[in-house]
Amino acid sequence: DAMNNYIEGAKGVACEILKLVVEGLGVQDKFALSKLIKDVESDSLLRINHYPPSMTTDSEMDPCATGNTNNTIGFGEHSDPQILTIMRFNDVAGLQATTHDGIWFTVPPDPHNFFALVGDALQVFTNERFTSVRHRVQITDTLKARTSIMYFGAPPLNCLITPLPEMVKPPQNPSRYKPFTWDDYKKAMYSCRLGDSRLDPFKVHND
Repeated sequence: DAMNNYIEGAKGVACEILKLVVEGLGVQDKFALSKLIKDVESDSLLRINHYPPSMTTDSEMDPCATGNTNNTIGFGEHSDPQILTIMRFNDVAGLQATTHDGIWFTVPPDPHNFFALVGDALQVFTNERFTSVRHRVQITDTLKARTSIMYFGAPPLNCLITPLPEMVKPPQNPSRYKPFTWDDYKKAMYSCRLGDSRLDPFKVHND
């Protein structure tokens, strides 16, 4: 029951954010994106990741053992394929994101607030007015466990992923993507490595 209530709450947060997004973009239908997540066939999901401590304190360690004091990759570089991710985690740092220049920075942990990450589908729906966030988990505190919980807001499998009409104004701003379904994208995604730019095969190359 607690998890179901959390899912409904996270879904509500995602939908409110998406309403603000489409309003800010001048999209007439303010429910254009949130209704996809609210659809009974929505492919949204909840995931909980737990990273146990990878090292004990010096007094607890075997004097003959070598502790791993280096940074540990908890989850490799990637972007989330869905529309929007609503994340929260405990007071242990680890989430890192990259700028468009490829510079990585650590997101300060805040267990009292939510973090919203733009996903690949939102990048397509907005014709790259919003771009998906490439991120990773790199554990620097090996003495404490890190727990994160993510709600991935996704459309139904048969949903057509294509830029919203207001986001396309040819010839100055043509569609940058070929239409594809969420099911198409999931199948393509599973054939790629985690860190690949999975949207590349769906891009329209306007020379």
